[in-house]
Amino acid sequence: MLHHSKVKKLGRERKVRRALMRSLAHNLILEGKMITTEAKAKSLRPFIERLVTVAREDTVANRRLVSARLGNDARATSKLFVEIGPKYKDRPGGYVRIVRVGTRAGDGATKAFIGFV
Repeated sequence: MLHHSKVKKLGRERKVRRALMRSLAHNLILEGKMITTEAKAKSLRPFIERLVTVAREDTVANRRLVSARLGNDARATSKLFVEIGPKYKDRPGGYVRIVRVGTRAGDGATKAFIGFV
């Protein structure tokens, strides 16, 4: 039973799901926006929101925490702390917007645009 389960499994095992979240987060941070399936976008939102909340204050501990969550990706970590974190310094949350943009032709999956506000 999946009562009170907050984790969307996305049809993947734990390690593969973690790699998917890292990859999606990396792309969103570097590009600022992207189109993916609605389920992946909804799973990505809390992951990114926590990283941005931590990145609002630039300390060594916070950099190490974010870097570990992103798989030691220096470019994404740097951009998060230099550009994105200070931009949302006074905002109490809600850094990411999800908008449905239609369905995918192949399998009918709902596509969604996800980007920073």
